[in-house]
Amino acid sequence: MSGFTVNPDLLCVIPPQLHKVEDITKILDKHPEIKFVSLVAVDLAGNDTDEKIPIADFHDNLTNYLNGEAVQTDGSSVVLPGIATLNDGKVDLIPDPDVVWYVDYNYDHIDPKTGLPVGTLRIPSFLEHNGKPCCSRSVLKKSAEFFEQKITEILKNNPDICKEFGFDIDELAKINLIMATELEFWVNSPDEKISTEQLTISQELQEQYWKRTKGVVRTALEQVIILLDRYGFNPEMGHKEVGGVKAAISSSGDFHFIMEQLEVDWKYSDALQGADYELCARIFIKEVFRLHGLDVSFNAKPLKGVAGSGEHTHVNAVAFLKNGKKINLFAPSDMKTDYLSRIGWGSLFGIMKHYDLINPFVSSTTDAFNRLKPGFEAPTHCVASIGMDVATPSRNRSVLLGVVRSENKKAVTRFELRAPNPHTNTYLCLASIYQCMIDGIEYMISSGKDTKALEAEFIKPYGTPGDYLDQDRLYRCEEDIFETMTDEERDRLFGKPAATVYDSMLVLAEHKNVTSILCAGDVFDRIILDSYATAMLDRWEMELRERIIPENRAALRSYTPRHDSGSAYDNALWEKINAMKTYLAKNTSDSKSLFDRIKDAIAEKDLAKVSSLQLEMNSKMDQISAMYREYCNNQI
Repeated sequence: MSGFTVNPDLLCVIPPQLHKVEDITKILDKHPEIKFVSLVAVDLAGNDTDEKIPIADFHDNLTNYLNGEAVQTDGSSVVLPGIATLNDGKVDLIPDPDVVWYVDYNYDHIDPKTGLPVGTLRIPSFLEHNGKPCCSRSVLKKSAEFFEQKITEILKNNPDICKEFGFDIDELAKINLIMATELEFWVNSPDEKISTEQLTISQELQEQYWKRTKGVVRTALEQVIILLDRYGFNPEMGHKEVGGVKAAISSSGDFHFIMEQLEVDWKYSDALQGADYELCARIFIKEVFRLHGLDVSFNAKPLKGVAGSGEHTHVNAVAFLKNGKKINLFAPSDMKTDYLSRIGWGSLFGIMKHYDLINPFVSSTTDAFNRLKPGFEAPTHCVASIGMDVATPSRNRSVLLGVVRSENKKAVTRFELRAPNPHTNTYLCLASIYQCMIDGIEYMISSGKDTKALEAEFIKPYGTPGDYLDQDRLYRCEEDIFETMTDEERDRLFGKPAATVYDSMLVLAEHKNVTSILCAGDVFDRIILDSYATAMLDRWEMELRERIIPENRAALRSYTPRHDSGSAYDNALWEKINAMKTYLAKNTSDSKSLFDRIKDAIAEKDLAKVSSLQLEMNSKMDQISAMYREYCNNQI
């Protein structure tokens, strides 16, 4: 058992209002256990930088840091392909003074003078190359600023919209984009193996969902919630998710054979701060559970055949008035007659019409696509639920987006996007959402439609023309799309979704609205988009070649004969299994294996072929896994 406890005496954060030379100097002088500073920028792959600048050097250059002076680093340490090149690789790290700075403690390194763990002040920062911002944080910052600018202009030019919300434009102080995420993850005792069959049965019996946590998992989860509260997250809850099995108990009373899925939620904040919080939360969660001997996985689909981990992302926009009042811009003036305000409808229109521009930043890995499969409460198609009627809020868990609302609380109204996972780059995901929201809001303004006319277009039947929304698409569904529809029906009604990383990234190169929507306001640009797509495709190719194919090959090698050769049934089934093993993994004099054909297509940079062959490989691996399970179950 770990002796870790949450120490109430440790300094956790330095808020923006204290980012002055005098204040920071006093704070750090009182906390000699903080010995390092790290500038935390986030590259286009979502990786955060970390370095150890001695605190004395930070003190010597504090004025320069606060004035935006950069720290230079090598571009080979960050993912910026086509930007930071071998012959022009220098990038600059520039501290962000407008967000919370937080202290990350090394609980394995105790300062001998203070008896406290050694701390590193982590300062969220921006990456610049040749004076131009080129990181995930800078894209989100620009998107949030562009959204505020556009909505402020719209409100000034359309005073009738202000009146719907009950204020005049001269009362407006600012527009804020608000976000929150629900972070799911798996924890397990790393030296012990638990079968997929056990996990599947437990999931089907719902033995874990929202059940009481026990032992070391309970302790670690409680400490995570306490720790997040100390860092100002305002955590709302932590609980068991659907996946996991009941842990075994030893004679000493300790639990082992631990495999559980958990979720932690915290209160909303503005866009950039909220994305920073999520990055911090993953670090804290992983560290606390590690100190208790447990491994944490934030993979979208760490185990085949059982629930993956999502990160439902909630978004809305709020007007802050000069008198301190906050107004939810998605909520209608009358919650009993309308689902959304006109701005809310416009935002929903933009997200749903242009989700193919958002998806590359939501699902950018094979792991992400492995989660988005029918049967596990993960969305597969672009369709929304707004509720059976105005009085009945949405509860449909099979859709991409749900409109969350309460008849009595306007502040609750928001969108819940269900496709993101813990490794989604939240900075770029949010930025793309906001860009598409602006496009939908501009349509709402130009159309002159009221809330009822907008509602009518959104819920129009399949095949009905729309002024903004596509004719041959259904955008709203309140049924379980997995139980009531076939794959073909879903593809026809909601559009065929991307199935591989290549499908997703191809949109960024070919979609006609990339420039007019994503690049509006110079939020994204062609260089950033090309760099991002290159990074994601390079990672996809490498994972296929160096990780996925070797793992599949190892799985096939484990499929060995176990039957008496006298059994005709077993002989026939084993012949099918062996033939598929050969097709997948073994070259013959007549043909190459599927695995090697994928590798050849990667080498030839025929990415369309790689994508097609990957889908075939996935299907064949699922088939052979099911056949081998049937074969083994027939042995006595």
